[in-house]
Amino acid sequence: MLDVAGTALTDADRHRLMHPLTGGVILFTRNYQSPGQLAALTAEIHGLRTPALLIAADHEGGRVQRFRDGFTAIPAMRELGAAWERNAVTAKQIAQDTGYVLAAELRAHGVDLTFAPVLDVDFNRSSVIGDRAFHADPEIIAPLAQALVHGFNLGGMSSVGKHFPGHGHVRADSHHEVPVDDRAYVAIEQCDLIPFRRLIAAGMGAVMPAHVIYPQVDSEPAGFSATWLKQILRQQLEFDGVIFSDDLSMEGAKAGAGAGGVVARAWAALSAGCDMVLVCNDSGAADELLAGLDYSMPAVGQARLAAMRGRGPVHGMAGLTAIAEYQRALAAVKELSAREGDLFA
Repeated sequence: MLDVAGTALTDADRHRLMHPLTGGVILFTRNYQSPGQLAALTAEIHGLRTPALLIAADHEGGRVQRFRDGFTAIPAMRELGAAWERNAVTAKQIAQDTGYVLAAELRAHGVDLTFAPVLDVDFNRSSVIGDRAFHADPEIIAPLAQALVHGFNLGGMSSVGKHFPGHGHVRADSHHEVPVDDRAYVAIEQCDLIPFRRLIAAGMGAVMPAHVIYPQVDSEPAGFSATWLKQILRQQLEFDGVIFSDDLSMEGAKAGAGAGGVVARAWAALSAGCDMVLVCNDSGAADELLAGLDYSMPAVGQARLAAMRGRGPVHGMAGLTAIAEYQRALAAVKELSAREGDLFA
């Protein structure tokens, strides 16, 4: 999965996206100008290939929301955790409404999936996670995330739980450093893995592992670890969806088996169990990977990725606003955002 340069495809973008190793596109804020422009961009990307390339974005809500002007401001997931403290039943309904609005708006503009929900536990240690996490209690994270994912499904979108097995206990930001979590496996299993286990049982579509080393389990970062991906995620947790690597351009990817160039990192991630690897914001690395990686995706991986395609029509915001359920859910999301905006001001 690669990125593209701007708000419209260039010839260089098209050349990379037509390469047989390319299976998807991730969009960023620089790729967004307006709802109409986004719909045109996704339509062109989808029209390049058969089967169509997947289109994804990091569109979680709060400070991680790629498309803003013309889209609903989605609250940070911590706000749903705060709502749980007031009334758990109401919070789950708001989480479902939030997921539906988020997914329906992305689908209305041709985006297949968002890399969400964040299932990390908020240990009040990680600045890169922070309010992206629902709560400090995994027993609260799990039902809120399940409700959010149910909303995704109602909006025509699958889900990607991240950052397996948990990024919340380390202070270091894997975009810039190589985080190390020294806890024993049993501590991770009894806390961080609870939301992943519950959502896998509920049919979560995909998982994204953390660029974090857990030396009590394996010397490799989770995204390059067959122990974490094949033994624990696939066998013990019985996960049969897609495993997306996190961005191989991040500093946390440049350790252990991922050390070396981008081709070595991609091969290490695929060998460890990833179905699709991401290379973002580095066109030179993307070209190097496409030229140097000798890989053919197994049929099971192709089937998993096909299940991540968005469902339902791409009808733009005008068509979406005519749907009564969208209007009801939108009102609930705006009410939460207004309330929490006052509380956290």
